[in-house]
Amino acid sequence: MRAIVRPLAWCLALALLALPVVGVLRGWFAATRWPVTRLVVQADFVHLEPEALRQAVRPTLARGFFALDLDTVRHAVAALPWVESVEVRKRWPDTLILRIYERQPFARWNDAELISRRGEVFRASAADVADLPALRGPAGHVAEVVGFYAQSLKAFAGTGLKVSGVSLSERGSWTLAVANGAQIMLGDREQAGRRLQRFLTVYPQVIAGHADGFLYADLRYSNGFAVRWPSATPAVPPPGGTPRT
Repeated sequence: MRAIVRPLAWCLALALLALPVVGVLRGWFAATRWPVTRLVVQADFVHLEPEALRQAVRPTLARGFFALDLDTVRHAVAALPWVESVEVRKRWPDTLILRIYERQPFARWNDAELISRRGEVFRASAADVADLPALRGPAGHVAEVVGFYAQSLKAFAGTGLKVSGVSLSERGSWTLAVANGAQIMLGDREQAGRRLQRFLTVYPQVIAGHADGFLYADLRYSNGFAVRWPSATPAVPPPGGTPRT
């Protein structure tokens, strides 16, 4: 009988010793004895709302200091739209420390989303983000559109025109928008760069005498382009046939 009772007694004693430790680590009763009472946030808040951050973190704090899972906190904060990355750590006896890096918006994407400077597409309110270029294109072509926008900025340097948007159609046709609202039709990928350079080479002569600028330029002709002016009748297309997309 003793041979059976003694092992059982040892198991019970070990269980009683382990129970408090397990309880602390599991958060069964440590939340009231060792609560997390301080939240320290290191961030330059521009778009991220502090209240949204508090709402994301609050549910993770209920289990107390020892049971607080840092990965759970990290995932909860990283899920917020404006958070690019977050570092999480605890400091004894009651503090949770967050270091948050916000996404920096670079452009609008298809009107409903934003592109960060790291090239990540994310959905967030853009109401307070002004003067961003409007980029549009099919899903999966973000890098291509951003790359063409960067090339366009270089091409327009010194022209007095500011590129405000780039659009790539499903059929692979490029369109540029400039800050005054004018549209420039470039056509297919293979010819777009060459056509734009041809137009910009003669642009100073084309714009001479037109202080109001142009409304529309169609560069999709083989041997020239067509321009529409604010108060003039539509321009007659140059030789070279109809424009190609």
